[in-house]
Amino acid sequence: MITFVTGGNKSGKSDYALGLLESLPGPAVFMATGKAQDLAFREQISDHRVRRDPALPVVEAGRDLPHALGMAREEYKAVLVDSLDFWLYLCMREGRADEFAAALLDTLKTLKGGGTHVILVSCEIGLSPLPASSETRAFLKKLGRLNQAVAALSDEAYLVVAGLPLALKKAEHGCIQAD
Repeated sequence: MITFVTGGNKSGKSDYALGLLESLPGPAVFMATGKAQDLAFREQISDHRVRRDPALPVVEAGRDLPHALGMAREEYKAVLVDSLDFWLYLCMREGRADEFAAALLDTLKTLKGGGTHVILVSCEIGLSPLPASSETRAFLKKLGRLNQAVAALSDEAYLVVAGLPLALKKAEHGCIQAD
């Protein structure tokens, strides 16, 4: 099962995804993709760490997220990936975003019918103004495409706004229904 959770910055998407993870049978793992680049991001990582159960294992997947997910299915029944936007940024810095995105989608396709529930968190960027920087526009374009591909592949998708989840796509008894 694949669940996609998206929302704007500070929308509550990570907290919602963590609640979903905690409701699932274990064992579970948290896969972090971001690395602290500045003080504000270090504080954000620290805030997330405080809200998680200290017993929840954390894997710092970095750009090797597709491989880490593939390995996780052997040990875990539930995986939370937070977040795809930071992961894609790392991949873009290496100039290999398209290659890694394709590998991620292939991995998710193999996990979709298996016994591991994967929850993926990503920022929704489609509601923001068009940035002046061509580099930022390229990132937003790639993230928009990745989010669309993951949402299409997912069994469930949620948009979180002001801490409230809106079901975009729900799986019920094996049938996918749009709300």
